[in-house]
Amino acid sequence: MLKEFALDLKVARRKSGLSQSDCAHLLDVDRTKISRLERGDTPPTVREFCTLSLVHGKSFESLFGKIFQEVRDALKERLTSIPAQAGKRISQFNRTNTLNRIGAQLEGFHTKDHGSS
Repeated sequence: MLKEFALDLKVARRKSGLSQSDCAHLLDVDRTKISRLERGDTPPTVREFCTLSLVHGKSFESLFGKIFQEVRDALKERLTSIPAQAGKRISQFNRTNTLNRIGAQLEGFHTKDHGSS
């Protein structure tokens, strides 16, 4: 997963025409950090994720498309097998609404992603 992100990051940097040194300066890190990111040796911090998104003009999700798809697939599977829960009526109502919202959101992503693949 990290290796795929690293390759996507390297491709995005090259397409942008920026050197590793340019990216390091923009992220306020050492050039070796960019090299480690592009090899998949280390994950970026949240701040670096956000900066990379802005630098490469890509949405956060587009930088992590493969990871988002894996997470959506796993969440969708776990959603179908979530155990029943006893509790107060309002809690059950809220829980059911939340689970339904998650399911609908995952279906929406699946449809959107399937159409763009």
